[in-house]
Amino acid sequence: MNTDVIIIGGGPSGLMAAIASARSGARTVLIDKGDKLGRKLGISGGGRCNVTNNKESAEMIRFIPGNGRFLHSVLSRFGSREITDYFEGLGIALKEEDHGRMFPASDKAKTVVDTLVREVVRSGVEIVVNRKVNKVLYGDGSVQGVRLSDGETLSSRCVVIATGGKSVPQTGSTGDGYAWAEEAGHTITELFPTEVPITSDEPWIRSRELQGLSLRDVKLTVLDGRGKPVVSHEGDMIFTHFGLSGPAALRCSGFVSTALRKGKGPVTVAIDLLPAIGERQLEDKLGAAARSDPRKAAKTLLRALLTERIVPVVLRLAEADGEADAGNVSKAAWQAIASICKALPVAANGTLSLEEAFITGGGVHLKEIDPRTMGSKQMRGLFFCGEVLDIHGYTGGYNITAAFATGRAAGSAAAEASLAED
Repeated sequence: MNTDVIIIGGGPSGLMAAIASARSGARTVLIDKGDKLGRKLGISGGGRCNVTNNKESAEMIRFIPGNGRFLHSVLSRFGSREITDYFEGLGIALKEEDHGRMFPASDKAKTVVDTLVREVVRSGVEIVVNRKVNKVLYGDGSVQGVRLSDGETLSSRCVVIATGGKSVPQTGSTGDGYAWAEEAGHTITELFPTEVPITSDEPWIRSRELQGLSLRDVKLTVLDGRGKPVVSHEGDMIFTHFGLSGPAALRCSGFVSTALRKGKGPVTVAIDLLPAIGERQLEDKLGAAARSDPRKAAKTLLRALLTERIVPVVLRLAEADGEADAGNVSKAAWQAIASICKALPVAANGTLSLEEAFITGGGVHLKEIDPRTMGSKQMRGLFFCGEVLDIHGYTGGYNITAAFATGRAAGSAAAEASLAED
């Protein structure tokens, strides 16, 4: 079989690349090794599919800490506004939720997946599922096509690799694209988990005394081995039997992983349980409460400020007697309690594995990619898009925006390059 453009991978970037390629007039084949397209898209956003985030491109890039600035060009052409208009133009009503997250009004990822797949079909793309690409074929400095696992060869002037990273492998993201990139002369930066729960061996974590406890609107700060703040994030979190999870912890996880990989440990995650009040103000507030009700137990006084289950841990770390009458607690003890409330230390020994992460950090080195077209600088006719690239953002619609934007750019440019050959 001969065709103009082959897209490998039926995730968000691959679907968008296939539509863009076919709409540009190229004969396009979309190949996915699974039995259906859009599997990872179908479980994104908790099964509701957060299609983008309603932020201007410059602001959005701040929420893509993994090389977000590389996306300036593609986001200027297909950013959150254009993505919103695109899906609404396909008949999907969208709604905005907290922090600018955009969801289908149906609250079903299936709405987005089915609509995109219908658009792929309507655009004239040939869909090949349940067939695995074994090799991308190169020769004379350019793409020649692909070879499938059954030995069949498909010839093409351009190939778009949209195979994703190595996170959530049950959706088909098993890192296939990295080897094909290396065979073309590309560098793969070190892969690491991000947007993933943080692990800890703290005794009070392993004892499970806080397991399942959710905290709202706290602030987490990652500190390196010298006590230097690396990053801070506010939001909700949850204690697990192995460490910390929830939105704030997930956003910190990539920085924990990176600090440990670069030998900047030991890493501590400090939890500010009361970010709305300063430490000195908290000391004064505790002291005033103790003077106002001196016969009340210190732990009871503290429960007025903190959720009950975490009070024993705070008192233990502050080395304070929670059973003592508040009026008998020393000023130094109240200061220690306030200090722990503002920076409860959790020694982080890592994160869950790459396979358990939502997003893969690392990937195809961006210095080897044209930021306008997603085209390879190493191999003519080769393009990349989505999570296979060394780009990663926070959850909240940022990664999928990057996938859609790079997919559209890669598909359009691949079609143009292939048709120019004609």
